[in-house]
Amino acid sequence: MQFIDLHMHSIHSDGTDTPAELVELALEKGLIAMALTDHDTVDGVAEAIAAAEGRPIEVIPGVEISCEYVIPPQAGMPSRKKEVHILGYGMDITNAELLEKLKFACDERDNRNKKMAANFQQAGYDMISYEKLKERFGNVTIARPHFARLLMEAGVIPSIESAFEHGGLLANDSPLYVFRTYLTPEQGIKAITGAGGKAVLAHPMMYKMSVSEIHRLLETLTGFGLTGIEAIYSRNKGTDESYIRKLAHDYDLFITGGTDYHGRNKPDLEVGWGEGNLRVPAMLLSNLR
Repeated sequence: MQFIDLHMHSIHSDGTDTPAELVELALEKGLIAMALTDHDTVDGVAEAIAAAEGRPIEVIPGVEISCEYVIPPQAGMPSRKKEVHILGYGMDITNAELLEKLKFACDERDNRNKKMAANFQQAGYDMISYEKLKERFGNVTIARPHFARLLMEAGVIPSIESAFEHGGLLANDSPLYVFRTYLTPEQGIKAITGAGGKAVLAHPMMYKMSVSEIHRLLETLTGFGLTGIEAIYSRNKGTDESYIRKLAHDYDLFITGGTDYHGRNKPDLEVGWGEGNLRVPAMLLSNLR
């Protein structure tokens, strides 16, 4: 059987490998196709495609757009906001509207980074500043794992993962955390489909929604043009995959899968070989044609 990986990140967002290095890793694993899905940017896609030229692997243009979904009030519970991620595949990465929306997302993320870096400085974490982040990581989409890496290298935290746990320095409940302005799911999906791509809901079980909430989410997103859902995923547990496959059937969605590889920022994952001996069969490529 042949395998693929449709979810991975490079140094252009919060991964630690270059796009060309990801292609080499995928070839070493014997994958026949991969998608580079950096957060809110397609800057690394051309490099990955060039690295695969003339070699036995296909690179599918991809992206992972962070969006803010408002969960409607129900059963006496107030509405609340939830960050959801929309994967895009096969888009024209030169499409002006797509690039405009991604620039907005990156600019908002950058503004958040500056404010959060200032919070760390004021709290006495001198190893964190916006200038040090840019100097250390270069012209990439800075994200919280970059903050975590500087903290870990300075011995402040034992691991990158620990910074995101409840009460951690980079967790959503940390007093140092800064919320940012997001694209809406409708904007994210239409940016992808408007550029000729297919929109897929990433890792649905990671949002920790109730059954009724996930159904409401899918009803909303399919109305905007969502056509796929990520069913095979490294962090799935127990019956998660079978549950997502049923959701795919109920909402007439195709399924995709990927490791969510981030290099050293998620050291338990390998390209094409996710947690729990995860493999993504190549037959899923037909869903992206």
